[in-house]
Amino acid sequence: MMRYKEEKEVKKEAFRKYLESSGVLDSLTKVLVSLYEQNDKPSSALEFIQQKLGGPSVSDYEKLQAEKSDLQIKKKKNKNKPRIDEFSRQQ
Repeated sequence: MMRYKEEKEVKKEAFRKYLESSGVLDSLTKVLVSLYEQNDKPSSALEFIQQKLGGPSVSDYEKLQAEKSDLQIKKKKNKNKPRIDEFSRQQ
């Protein structure tokens, strides 16, 4: 039983060091301090954190997904268009 706890602690410490060395702990701490210091707390703490970390907001993400879908549809339509034009010229 002790061996399991020791292994768990070793893994936990290794992960903490990884987060620290990669700058994750520092970035998260800065964002959380920034949120704490806000006089008017945002309605969505998660969105605040995402924006501060450089990620798109939920609404921006949804807009980008819709734009991506539209572009994929246009790409499929345009992919077939040259073949249709080529076929028309041959006749």
